[in-house]
Amino acid sequence: MQVLKPDTLIRNPQGCLVVSQVDIAAEAANVWNIVGNFAGFAVFIPALSHIEMTGSGVRSIRKKFFKDNNFVIEQLNSRDDKAMSMTWSLIHTSLNIGNLWAAMEVKSLGEGHSRAVWTIQAEPYEGGPEALPGFQAFLQTFADDAMNNVRNLLS
Repeated sequence: MQVLKPDTLIRNPQGCLVVSQVDIAAEAANVWNIVGNFAGFAVFIPALSHIEMTGSGVRSIRKKFFKDNNFVIEQLNSRDDKAMSMTWSLIHTSLNIGNLWAAMEVKSLGEGHSRAVWTIQAEPYEGGPEALPGFQAFLQTFADDAMNNVRNLLS
């Protein structure tokens, strides 16, 4: 008989690193109110139809529903409102994402100016190393579009 031991499918992804940042002519707190709202990404990601939350704060679960019927389920790992940063991990998705870790942070650049940075470390579910270039390009475009929407919302 096999002895069962603790295991998990959640691990830090290796795949590719994507960083999207925008400088915004707005106070950092105002930017954080948008990008730091774990339940509110539909405000700056138009491909989302809606988000459902289970719980609040660290360990809460977010289910993002896309207009094309895809979905993503993620868990909030850490959150620091004073430092204006948070991290989350993928739990399950209908997209070709095998594993994903992400961070969002906002830094003040002085009065009335700030920088929002979305960092994504991810790997595709299928396709192996040969799928990485297209996968990385998809993630970069998705993140850049979203972050440009944040800048446009606050400009």
